[in-house]
Amino acid sequence: MIFVMRRQSYLFCAVLLLCALMVGAVRAGDNQRVETPVALPFAHGEELVYEGEFTRALLRKIDIADLRFTATLEPAPATTEKSHENGKSLRLILDATSKGLLRKLFGVRFHQHIESVVDPVSFSVLQTTKLDEQGERRRTSEAVFDRAAGKVVWTERDPNNPAREPRVISSPFSGAVQDLASVFYYLRTQPLALGQNLEINVSDSGRVYRIPHKVVERKMMKTVVGEVAVLKVEPEVFGEGRLLQGRGKVFIWFTDDARHIPVRAHISNELGTLDIKLKSIKNSGN
Repeated sequence: MIFVMRRQSYLFCAVLLLCALMVGAVRAGDNQRVETPVALPFAHGEELVYEGEFTRALLRKIDIADLRFTATLEPAPATTEKSHENGKSLRLILDATSKGLLRKLFGVRFHQHIESVVDPVSFSVLQTTKLDEQGERRRTSEAVFDRAAGKVVWTERDPNNPAREPRVISSPFSGAVQDLASVFYYLRTQPLALGQNLEINVSDSGRVYRIPHKVVERKMMKTVVGEVAVLKVEPEVFGEGRLLQGRGKVFIWFTDDARHIPVRAHISNELGTLDIKLKSIKNSGN
């Protein structure tokens, strides 16, 4: 039972890890705020769909989850900062849902829906809302990023128990900070090159983590968008003070072009490996 619970935890965290870290980004200076328009390498309404497969011992190619990312440009909410270009903001949506044999073999059922409001001028995250469902457990949360005060305040509630006091966590930050949805797109606005060392600040559940990345390889790869040149990025996400405890490895492959589309990811630790591949892309603008 303990092993099964650890496996469930790993599978869930690994899928969410992909959502968080199918990314890499050039670190902005700690006190720097870039207010020039950011060129967006993705079109309004673009949708990316990924499929995850789990492998361990005799269990091969078990489809465990679908991941879906969408991006839209819309009027800025009245509750956010007023630095948006032409009164617009980016709404970035991420959905991760368990599927197939994951539910049958392990009884694991989860769904996570994240919506991120981003200033398209500086590409800074302003607000994050999240729905987190694991079996019967259900949580909603909101994170508000105050760039002037340099503080993020995260509030989590239990819809199944409205009388329960909400959890509130706040953390200081400086420079550019992203969340689990916005960081995915932020990377696509940045340059990548073989041998480059990158660092990114990412906030989750009211805490801010600084994640180093390395661009370790360039090669050709067959993908759903054709045989293309890709860059292999290694984010350091396992370890003390990281997003995931323990030891493990994560590798992510991005197309080496202006769009920087993440086409594949590989996550491994002692419980097994998770392979994620891009299954389809819609409204890419190309």
